[in-house]
Amino acid sequence: MQRSAAVDWSAIDNVFLDMDGTLLDLSFDNWFWQELIPRRYAELHNLEPAESRSILAPKFRAVFGTIDWYCIDHWSRELGLDVRAIKRAVRAQVRYLPGAEQFLRKLRDSGKHRVLLTNAHPDTLAIKDSQLALRQHFDASYSSHRFGAPKEDPGFWPRLQRQEPFEPRRTLFVDDSLAVLHSARRFGIGWLRAVRCPDSSRPPNDLQGFTAVDGVDELL
Repeated sequence: MQRSAAVDWSAIDNVFLDMDGTLLDLSFDNWFWQELIPRRYAELHNLEPAESRSILAPKFRAVFGTIDWYCIDHWSRELGLDVRAIKRAVRAQVRYLPGAEQFLRKLRDSGKHRVLLTNAHPDTLAIKDSQLALRQHFDASYSSHRFGAPKEDPGFWPRLQRQEPFEPRRTLFVDDSLAVLHSARRFGIGWLRAVRCPDSSRPPNDLQGFTAVDGVDELL
């Protein structure tokens, strides 16, 4: 494990980047799922906000870390809300993390193969892309729903490799999730970097065991 945040770009052919919390400010998703959805659920069922959150908390815990956790179709059925429409209506609040867009522009000139890897539902990716034109910065983009497993699942990486051939040792992968980073490490990804500040409104995360940067702009 490299101890410096710097990377040897001559040893890297592929750059795999997470979306939410790595390039895009996770404050949007935290607000959406922790405040807006509980409020809409409370309105639908005539509940107090605290009662709504107490009902939703075990529903969220039950599928944490699975593909359903990230699936807006699952949550629309489970909650009786049109999650897709709600997300589309507030997409103007989606933002890049500080320095992320500039990083992507510089990376475009690097000659590296750039791949966006997200656990977000394909429609969530499309909604955010419609706001920020994120995918223009990449050679390829994938939702883990395409492979039937989230990035923290060991089955994700070989399925991705069959679709998008790459040499793990010559690949840089950046994410803000410890579970995902551990999964990538077990698969043999050679260059791993963690993002300490995925949510601009909250304190940095403790990412012990992984070389971390406050934001992706530190990598170039």
